[in-house]
Amino acid sequence: MRHRKKLNHLGRTSSHRKAMLANMASSLILHKRITTTVEKAKALRIYVEPLLTRAKDDSTHSRRTVFSYLKNKFAVSELFREVSPKIADRPGGYTRILKTGNRLGDNANMCIIELVDYNENMLAETREEKPAARRRRRGRGKKTEDTGAKAVASAPEAVAEKDKKAEGTEEVKTEDTAAAEETKEAPKGEKEQGVEVEKERDDDTEKEQSDDVEKEQGDGVADTSGKSSKEEPAEKEKDQPEMKKDETATGDEEKDESASGKSSKEEAAEKEKDQPEMKKDETATGDEGKDETDSGKGNEPSDEEK
Repeated sequence: MRHRKKLNHLGRTSSHRKAMLANMASSLILHKRITTTVEKAKALRIYVEPLLTRAKDDSTHSRRTVFSYLKNKFAVSELFREVSPKIADRPGGYTRILKTGNRLGDNANMCIIELVDYNENMLAETREEKPAARRRRRGRGKKTEDTGAKAVASAPEAVAEKDKKAEGTEEVKTEDTAAAEETKEAPKGEKEQGVEVEKERDDDTEKEQSDDVEKEQGDGVADTSGKSSKEEPAEKEKDQPEMKKDETATGDEEKDESASGKSSKEEAAEKEKDQPEMKKDETATGDEGKDETDSGKGNEPSDEEK
């Protein structure tokens, strides 16, 4: 079984097939076009295109490699002198197969295999078929004549605008180059001054940062003291009514004392007057008590009576 074997043996042995393909490749290079069967043309395309790619590098090694396949020095010289310059810009696909129909007798599929860059008629047709790329805008119902006239009229204006832009860019470039040269020619003293100024700025920023930190710390202390200071007036306000009450009470007492101070002398005089009367009453009460005791003793029975 010959599964996955792409090579077409063409009904020939390996040596016969290689010799046939070498002769066909030499004929294609020398004549640029040959007529053969489709199967042989496809096998020849696989055989000859790597040789054409090798011919792009014109060196002794490449020439010897190609000669080992073709076995024809005239074909090798033609390939490296004439064919390789024409196919230099083409990235592969150097051959073309054109089917011509069936052959009389055995009814085999016939074709023409040729080098693409040597068919001038086909090249001319391809050039004519490729029009210039144009971009068209849709949705505008204007005539093509008006658009063409406007394009022709705007062409010189566009050229003038491009010139102006180019001049502007040149002026900007000259200004930039002049500024760059001035900066390069700046003396070393100015650079040193710039370094000193930067150092001073750094010192100022560090001082400002330290001052900010101190202010923040002071604000924190002020917040804690502010709370106590707010609480103290509230306590004072609470104590003030009590103090006022005490003051009013003491004021009333002083008034009473001043009012009573005047009549104290009169009371003392009245007390002195009342004292002898009180003494008399006490003596009288004392005598009555004695009489009661005496009478009590007389009323009690004696022991002998009991």
